Amino acid sequence: MEEIFDTTLGPFIGLTLGLFGLCSFLAGQGIAEGWRPAWAAVLAGFGVALFDRFLHWGLFGSHLWSLQGYLLDGAILSAYALLGHRLTLAAKMVRQYPWLYEAAGPLTWRARTPE
Repeated sequence: MEEIFDTTLGPFIGLTLGLFGLCSFLAGQGIAEGWRPAWAAVLAGFGVALFDRFLHWGLFGSHLWSLQGYLLDGAILSAYALLGHRLTLAAKMVRQYPWLYEAAGPLTWRARTPE
């Protein structure tokens, strides 16, 4: 397991999935609030992964320049950021344009049908 994550399971769950997952989710929400595209959320996820790798190195002795660890963390944190982006964007579309759109679930919206 340590070979895959380039750290032990406890720090991976605590830092990557917990702390930095929340940071990425909030970054995705902020990107959606500014009407920026989803690819910016992916970049934010990989940016947060840099700090995640730094803390894994500084606190738990992992490899700082582990490409495999960085790519895995970046992919996971980008998924968090994309989830935050899509949830916020769907809520915004329904809230700001209620005459045009209605909610079709937490991640999607659809055109409002004439009554």
